[in-house]
Amino acid sequence: MSRPFKTLAWSVMLGMGLAASGMTARADAPASSPAVANDSNVLHATLDNGLRVVIVRETLSPMVTTQITYLAGGYHTPDGLPGTAHALEHMMFRDSQGLTGAQLNEMTGKMGAENNAFTTNDATQYYFVAPSNYLDILLHIESARMEGALLTQKDWDRERGAIEQEVSRDISDPGYLAFQKAERILYSGTGYAEDALGTRPSFDKTTAQDLQTFYKNWYAPNNALLVIVGDVDPQATLAKVKDLFGKIPQRELPKLATMKLQPVKPETIATTTPQGTGSVQFLYRMPGMKDKDNAAAQVLLDVLNNARSSLNALAVEGKVLSADAQLQPFSNGGVGVIEVGFPKGGDAKKAQADLEAVIDEILKHGVPADLVEASKQSEIAQAEFNKNSAVTLATAWSQAIAWMGLASPDEAEAQIRQVSVDDVNRVAREYLAREQRVTVVLTSDNNGQRPPDSAGFGGSESFAGNDKLDAPLPEWAAAKLGKLEMPRWTLAPVQMTLANGIHLIVQPETISKTVTVLGHIDNNAKLQEPAGQEGAARLLGSLFDYGSATLDRDAFHKALDDIAANENGGTDFGLAVLSEHFDRGMQLLADNELHPALPQEGFSVQQEALARTLAGEMQSPEYKMMKAMMEGLLPAGDPDLRRPTPDTIGKLSLQNLKDYYAKTYRPDLTTIVVVGNVTPAQAKATVERYFGQWQAEGAKPNVISKPVPTNPAGYTVVENPYASQDQVLMGQMIELTMHNPDRYALQLGNNVLGGNGFASRLMTDIRVKHGYAYGAGSGLRFDRSRSIFFVQYGSDADKVAPVDGLVRQNLVDMQTTPIKSAELDNARQYEIRSIPLSVSSVSGIAHSLLSWAWHDEPLDQPMVAAKHYLTLTPEQVQAAFKKYLKPQSLMQVVQGPPPAKH
Repeated sequence: MSRPFKTLAWSVMLGMGLAASGMTARADAPASSPAVANDSNVLHATLDNGLRVVIVRETLSPMVTTQITYLAGGYHTPDGLPGTAHALEHMMFRDSQGLTGAQLNEMTGKMGAENNAFTTNDATQYYFVAPSNYLDILLHIESARMEGALLTQKDWDRERGAIEQEVSRDISDPGYLAFQKAERILYSGTGYAEDALGTRPSFDKTTAQDLQTFYKNWYAPNNALLVIVGDVDPQATLAKVKDLFGKIPQRELPKLATMKLQPVKPETIATTTPQGTGSVQFLYRMPGMKDKDNAAAQVLLDVLNNARSSLNALAVEGKVLSADAQLQPFSNGGVGVIEVGFPKGGDAKKAQADLEAVIDEILKHGVPADLVEASKQSEIAQAEFNKNSAVTLATAWSQAIAWMGLASPDEAEAQIRQVSVDDVNRVAREYLAREQRVTVVLTSDNNGQRPPDSAGFGGSESFAGNDKLDAPLPEWAAAKLGKLEMPRWTLAPVQMTLANGIHLIVQPETISKTVTVLGHIDNNAKLQEPAGQEGAARLLGSLFDYGSATLDRDAFHKALDDIAANENGGTDFGLAVLSEHFDRGMQLLADNELHPALPQEGFSVQQEALARTLAGEMQSPEYKMMKAMMEGLLPAGDPDLRRPTPDTIGKLSLQNLKDYYAKTYRPDLTTIVVVGNVTPAQAKATVERYFGQWQAEGAKPNVISKPVPTNPAGYTVVENPYASQDQVLMGQMIELTMHNPDRYALQLGNNVLGGNGFASRLMTDIRVKHGYAYGAGSGLRFDRSRSIFFVQYGSDADKVAPVDGLVRQNLVDMQTTPIKSAELDNARQYEIRSIPLSVSSVSGIAHSLLSWAWHDEPLDQPMVAAKHYLTLTPEQVQAAFKKYLKPQSLMQVVQGPPPAKH
């Protein structure tokens, strides 16, 4: 399942962290409470068995998300078995009473749904996103898993291979291993000392009985929170929840020992990394999400991340390559990470001294008051932006209640409002002291060592059992999923072409008081960069951060802070702003986009930074892997093989960039999409006011690469001495474009093959049946002149050969035998029913409309595709796979230890 997240505040996934003096007392059986509605769209209640429920009506799209959070994570695991909560998370996708894992996977696909889970130190969450008319099915699934998980030894023997492959993947990252060591130092002697991921030795010792005990101890309704957000009726939904969950008995929960923190002894962890750049990281124990200083700590980290901060100045002035600050959140603790990047072969000691100078200055003189205010306003604005998606809104509720111990996101926002400059300075002095930190130094080096406990991960020859993807469904799901209908299309964009050629698209939405603007200038650096000037586009893109001709960098970012807006310039540009500041935000966006400052000093800094970054990047395994793949897919000399080097970057002049800007940035190649609390007339008037004077000169450039034939087969191993696991990518150029209707047959077939998660053949064969890999999938990337088919997976080196065999056999099967009608129905149902999910957030709407527009597709492209999906036959899918896919022409790149067989 997905790894725990690292996001800030109440944004997409959980927020804060640092260590309180003790665990908050928690009753085993929360008192029952009547349903309470703060407004007509929000309902929260506690059932008699202690299950807390929050239901929010959100009508942007006909979809719903459910998030069920159990307050059981890494902190709650038995001594010696640190991955128990994570292992149970995996097993919850296996068999339950009245619901097999195969049925769960098939239902997820048929609903057009997305589901996953994650385990943190404090809790484990399971989430679905699906069309709202399937809410009953989602609630049935979660109620069955709450009380009826079977957790058999047979299923654990299967799943152990997959979870060990996940561990193998993560421990191949030296940065992750260093973070684990830092956690053990900062939280020695507590339940936070061991990461929730787990280890191979711990999983080797874990039995099904261990998982059953953990499940019975912690997976109880009185230890859970259910959040439901979407196009639902709150009162009717609560009645369904009571019917399905109300009879599950509460249980007495184990008592947790008070967390006793030990003094932190400063320590340095020095290691090497295969990444192209190195970093110096200062890690601190920080106040937890339930701590009174949580909000002040969040604002402190936001201040450090501000574009005008002294930390960011290190990168702006060229002293370091990058600068960043973030929190890994826990409820009763957390880890603050403040870091800077330095180039391969660079001076780590100087980078550390520069970072120390910034922290010391803050401890001595405090943080700037205006940056505290800007950070607070940004956090408050984020609360409004969370309304733009059912998922982010649900996450805000889950975070506030389950992780922060609050009643609602409003209370979290209130905490931010109350933060003062003195609070931020006090927290900085208390938690950022030099003697309380762990320092991690990651130095870029091509020579590494494989991590310990990295041999012999998972995998078995075969398993008997019902792993088919057409299992009969439970009665409560079969009828609802049996009839396929076209979804309700909710978009009605207004599009127009302005006098200077800008294609403007406006989609009014009133779900929040915000406006999101996305723009794209059709371009192709591979074709447009002059010979010998490879990298000009990338270097130019880095200079938009320096403001405009009228506002220098500090003044420009202050102007954005004044309206709590996010903005970026370049060939892909955008703005996220509260609707009351839409006009000012567009003025700043246009000023940056049409009149970038392009200062000589900034050019010199970024030129050196990019050259030094590339010097290391080009030696990294990731770079070599993608380079090898593209060289295998494309003919020699193809423009798409052009790549910047330190030499080409070093030869560029500022005038080269200005010339490139003049030729590339054109209104007649620009599409702008505006989505949010704005009318089409208002959007048009504002865009014309600030972008209307922009004019193009000369003929439009060619930005579409020429088609290429299917590539010959190839095989390359990119050695990564740090990795215990191989990352494998297989690909093939396919000779059709995105405007060829055959794409729809390929898309449906790919859904069956490997494009629909657990409801696909590759995942069933490779993970579910054999445990060879944590994940395996296939995909298609259609473009205007070139399209690619690819397969990717990660496994230990000794599993690559058998996985390859399964991949190739499945491809041949797709070509030689028509897929079953049931499989085609599953794929058809997924593709059609998932349509509302692709436009279920303001950001998703904006990105979708923008992509369809500049690719010359209709603005209801999913509905056009759905009409094709409804009529395609198994024979047509087979014919498309036979015509376009050539298993004998696959280019394969393996990154990691060389496989024993190929």
